[in-house]
Amino acid sequence: MTEAFDPRGLAARLHSLRQAGGQEETGSFALPADLHQAMEAQNFLSAADGISSNGWKVTVSPEGQAVTGPLHPYAEAAAGASISWYPGLKFETEIAVRLGRDLPIRTGTPYSRAEVVEAIAAVHLGAELLVSAVKEGGSVSFLLFTSDRLGNSGYVLGPKLDKSAVDTAGGTPLKVTHAGRTIYDGPAQHPKGDVLTWLVDYANDGLRPETSLKAGALLTTGTLSGAIELTEPGEIDILFGDSQLRFSVSKG
Repeated sequence: MTEAFDPRGLAARLHSLRQAGGQEETGSFALPADLHQAMEAQNFLSAADGISSNGWKVTVSPEGQAVTGPLHPYAEAAAGASISWYPGLKFETEIAVRLGRDLPIRTGTPYSRAEVVEAIAAVHLGAELLVSAVKEGGSVSFLLFTSDRLGNSGYVLGPKLDKSAVDTAGGTPLKVTHAGRTIYDGPAQHPKGDVLTWLVDYANDGLRPETSLKAGALLTTGTLSGAIELTEPGEIDILFGDSQLRFSVSKG
């Protein structure tokens, strides 16, 4: 069965579904057999989408394997960001970090969290938008979801935060309104407690590309608000402690 898998064909199908704002069930796709095949398909999809931004989301598979996907479309709130709305679009508040120096693949001692923090040049408030061409997202086949750029459908980079935010984000007051309605109001909470867990895991992944985690790369670190569906277009307003991020989600 592995010989029959066509990463370029899967990418083309995912691309056309995304273009049309459509979704299909997992069972209707030819599934990648392993992470290598999933990343091959993701790379073809990224090429079809014309992605050139150096922004990446980092997460882990159910088996604990760290994986990445490119952020696209990428916008900066300071420039008056607007991201297209599609039915099923979800939103996450996140912390993003920009590397000030390379974190090359290591074969000896793993990177410590402190070493990863040292490599970070800047910390930002950010917002990720998600909608997958796969109806179930990653709940049935995480490898298929990985091929579909981990469901990323846009990223808005917000204001710089104090670098200490990577240590103090959890528990920070977070309030999000969408189209004038409050959709989150409570303490910021990362699924792993520590916003850098998945980035440290990825830094220590010997299978990641040689070109990954270079100085200048922007990396998101996971949701602080859970994934919230946006049922209509409208303005998003995020208050994270004393920092604010505003942008619009509009019909494409």
